[in-house]
Amino acid sequence: MQDDLERTLFDEATILARLDGIAAQISADYRDRELTVIAILNGSLIFMADLLRRIPLPLKLDCLSVASYHGGLQTSGEVIFRQVALPDIEGRDVLLLDDILDSGNTLAAIREKLSTAGPRSVRVCVLLQKKKVRQRPVDADYVGFEIEDEFVVGYGLDYMERYRNLPCIGVLRKELIAQ
Repeated sequence: MQDDLERTLFDEATILARLDGIAAQISADYRDRELTVIAILNGSLIFMADLLRRIPLPLKLDCLSVASYHGGLQTSGEVIFRQVALPDIEGRDVLLLDDILDSGNTLAAIREKLSTAGPRSVRVCVLLQKKKVRQRPVDADYVGFEIEDEFVVGYGLDYMERYRNLPCIGVLRKELIAQ
């Protein structure tokens, strides 16, 4: 599957070293507090597991399943929540984990929805942040890596539900992407 990559942006060692830094920052920011982590499925699953093992704080974990790409290369702009109820976050410090900040549509919609549940605070942590103008204004408080506006796979990120299990992050060869 790595042969399907045009080039590798970050190998596993580089990713894990960066997660050490993010975990240290989160641990310092939330010292002496309990954290509620909400991971966005499915893309953040590997990122979440590797990051949370590095955070020595009491925490609760929940997941949200949303869809915005619907099998395409770009967000449809419509964010669909796949669960009936939101996690109980009233009065809690929430850290929202996502794989990539691209258009901003998904994270902005999730943040808005979570704010109706009365959290004490909501911060955003993303593995990747694309350098681009966003359709909706949203900022990440913790960022693993900034990347150009390219289609990437691996380490949880997929194309048509493939490549999530690659240990690296890379740019998928253009001829493999259905137009």
